[in-house]
Amino acid sequence: MAKRQTTLHPYADAIDTALAALGQDLKIARKRRGLSLRAWALSLNVSVPTLRRLEQGDPTVGMGIYASVLHLIGQLPRLQSLAAPNLDAAALQLELTRVGVNTSGA
Repeated sequence: MAKRQTTLHPYADAIDTALAALGQDLKIARKRRGLSLRAWALSLNVSVPTLRRLEQGDPTVGMGIYASVLHLIGQLPRLQSLAAPNLDAAALQLELTRVGVNTSGA
């Protein structure tokens, strides 16, 4: 078996944890629908080992595969809003600070 590539430091632990949780959630979604890995792989046009890696949180699985799985379970709109600029409070705050807007309420 090939050595698993991990994410880059300093965020590796947080990323690995998040991907593992997402993989487990997608595994539960698949099982609740009564689908085998093979059936899901066929519908996604990917291999069973790729889906196993996805469910294990392997960071080398492509984003397109995650998007395809989310589409199959009706959750693609959630992916589309993950980095929506209007929901990025930290970036909005920085932008306001750069233009000199006082946001402290004073």
